Amino acid sequence: MVKSTKRAKHPATRVDGILPAQTIRQLMADGALTLARPLGERQLQPASIDLRLGAKVYRVRASFLPGPGNTVASKLDDLKLHEIDLSVPAVLETGCVYIVPLLERLSLPLGIAATTNPKSSTGRLDVFTRVIADGSGAFDQIAAGYKGPLYAEICPQTFPILVREGSTLSQIRFRLGQPIETDAELARLQLDSKLVTGGVENIEHGLALSVDLEGDAKGLVGYRAKRHTGIVDVDAPGSCAIADYWEPIHVEPKRPRSHRLILDPDQFYILASKEAVHVPPTHAAEMMPFNPLVGEFRVHYAGFMDPGFGHAPAGGGGARVVLEVRSHTVPFILEHGQIIGRLVYERMTEVPDILYGRDLKSHYQGQHLKLSKHFK
Repeated sequence: MVKSTKRAKHPATRVDGILPAQTIRQLMADGALTLARPLGERQLQPASIDLRLGAKVYRVRASFLPGPGNTVASKLDDLKLHEIDLSVPAVLETGCVYIVPLLERLSLPLGIAATTNPKSSTGRLDVFTRVIADGSGAFDQIAAGYKGPLYAEICPQTFPILVREGSTLSQIRFRLGQPIETDAELARLQLDSKLVTGGVENIEHGLALSVDLEGDAKGLVGYRAKRHTGIVDVDAPGSCAIADYWEPIHVEPKRPRSHRLILDPDQFYILASKEAVHVPPTHAAEMMPFNPLVGEFRVHYAGFMDPGFGHAPAGGGGARVVLEVRSHTVPFILEHGQIIGRLVYERMTEVPDILYGRDLKSHYQGQHLKLSKHFK
């Protein structure tokens, strides 16, 4: 019944693409994706599934990759400093590196690979999170046919966080082949479906996104994170007061020259794209890492955008991309409308049976500038 896994066994007839929710359910039924605990409410997304923290977290001396032929567990034996029981909530401190075995495990068919990414809320908390697989020489990349456990590397950068067994910080996508759309196809989709509106229409290795530094009617363009704040419970939406964690950034609406922002080194900012993004049900999108050759800063830790994100029939009508920005080494000036990233679109193997926004209580559908769901 499930076309994707059958196509993986018969490459001549397969259709390259991202696997939708209904195929991920079949992966679970077939044992290609196993869960140590029953599937959680809203854990399954239109084109991904959230990954949950297991029962133990290990504080380690430094980030690492296992490399070919090695397991993460063997590296932990050498590098762990102490372990923390997550059967009760525990605080992960800023500047420390932690490794957590996940509740999900893979036994992928040879034709199916996977990639992982922080969830949107994780990126907006400035929690640097990556997934590691045994034998891997790269983070967030799981080779086709991989069989083994998964681990999350977690390093809170700005706010200490409270987590527990079952907390979700990362998500995983499964893909057949190379479904990324070419620039020519993106140009056709932009003409037919208006993938981005309200800003530039620059297509080169993806669709360009630019930064909005004009802001709303009051000139609000973003937020700068405060230092030495309280703890954020990752499982408690609406539990933190904005003023305790963030400083609002304003420009003067009638002074165009003020529509710029100097990024201070090692400060964390929440900004928004000038463009509104539309992801039709036939596609998934991802924000690609920003090219450091045109600015010494990092943009958007959490890059997955599900089918239906900003899509009008799914309750979107366009959604701005919230940008998690951190400058490195030197101060850097951002100007209104400056290109700060590119969006790639990938085909789905079939339309998901659930869509972002329409079928889920999606917190960020139709968003403009918006902090994570933890702040009120």
